[in-house]
Amino acid sequence: MAGSVQSRESINTGPDLELYLVRRAAAVVGLGGIALVHVLDLQGKLDELPYVGVMFIGLIGASLLLAEALIRSDDARAWLAAGALAAATIVGYGISRTTGLPQATGDIGNWGEPLGMASMFVECILVLLSASVLRLEPQPAQLVAVGH
Repeated sequence: MAGSVQSRESINTGPDLELYLVRRAAAVVGLGGIALVHVLDLQGKLDELPYVGVMFIGLIGASLLLAEALIRSDDARAWLAAGALAAATIVGYGISRTTGLPQATGDIGNWGEPLGMASMFVECILVLLSASVLRLEPQPAQLVAVGH
């Protein structure tokens, strides 16, 4: 099958299914990691810049909801949303470190912050995982549902 795109229907058994389930599990852990990093930094943001704290709360909630969606089923929309959420978070981090956010220029140039680096690492992995899964041919949602 060199050079061809493998459909998800062809991975319902064997090693390909195991690899696919590992990707789903890694994405769920990655979304949990994004939520955790932002929970750890939440109080400081709420105190410093309430609007950024509110964005963090939205990111945490969205990460957890998408993790649940990927636990329950294989839905291309959940994969797309997870990759887009991680990519948007990377963009937000980049903006905060280059031009700064409104009323927040203190982080410009602060690329080495440990929580920020951890977040970027997890988000990049999630973008790559989502892209690798979405490159497969589309199929109905819940093809590889856990427990069904």
